[in-house]
Amino acid sequence: MKEARSLWVEAPRDAALRVASLATPGPEEALVRTLWSAVSRGTERLVFEGRAPRSEWERMRAPFQEGAFSFPVKYGYCAVGRVEEGPAELLGRDVFCLHPHQDFFVAPVAMLRPIPQETPARRAPLAANMETALNGLWDSGAGPGDRIVVIGAGVLGLLVTALAARLPGAEVLIHDREDSRAQIAESLGARFVGADALEGRGADVVFHATASSEGLALALAAAGLEATIVELSWYGEGQVSAPLGGGFHANRLRLVSSQVGQVAPSRRPRWSYARRLDKALELLADPRLDALITEEIPFADAPRELPRVLAPGASGLATLFRY
Repeated sequence: MKEARSLWVEAPRDAALRVASLATPGPEEALVRTLWSAVSRGTERLVFEGRAPRSEWERMRAPFQEGAFSFPVKYGYCAVGRVEEGPAELLGRDVFCLHPHQDFFVAPVAMLRPIPQETPARRAPLAANMETALNGLWDSGAGPGDRIVVIGAGVLGLLVTALAARLPGAEVLIHDREDSRAQIAESLGARFVGADALEGRGADVVFHATASSEGLALALAAAGLEATIVELSWYGEGQVSAPLGGGFHANRLRLVSSQVGQVAPSRRPRWSYARRLDKALELLADPRLDALITEEIPFADAPRELPRVLAPGASGLATLFRY
């Protein structure tokens, strides 16, 4: 039997590598050697800090999760690897899988999505975020020519920006407290602006992705008459205040939650999860998106580095484990 090392959160803000034996792949399974996996600064931070709401434990379970959110738990969902054993058509292929951080794993073939040749394996771990961005754009109803505002230039906000800027004639404005994100945002086709430039902007669609009450207030202030505000943030057990007085009702604003666990209603009759993930991997062919990856960490160093990567207020965009 082959042995595999996996990353476990043993207790709040305490991680370790565990070694376990892998079963021999069955006829509909494959053995994958991991190349890269990405750390989610949103959901994984909540899990790492022990702030996953008990009411959401079942819905938050990752497909290959082991353990529970009461700890210890093996969690993660952004793995890219190469098939070493399995069906002939997949041997040697790079694939994406919603698998926790682990150097080798066995998974059903149906859970492995081949990565297009145009998308480098190093960029492919962003597929889970790209799926969320694509779903959010569908939920928003944004279209050609719209004035679109994005609050929060993290990985998700920047991926939404990249997609929105492709809409013909769209005017995309993005704001973040980190001015260092301006160059990346503008390379994706958006205009990086200060908060004062957004109040009363009259946007057709606003995306909020800062997981803060201040960001949500700015999103509401930027929205125009009967506009839609798409809430992409995940707050976990936290409470957030929302200024729903003022012009919220008079302007007939729509505050919409968007979450990747379901395909957006406008696409659900025709789009499967697999089709959406395949499209996300295809959209990652854009070489400009390499700028979203700001750190690589050897997997052996993951337990030591994870507290720093997921510390409150930690800077940086996407962090990858290199195997």
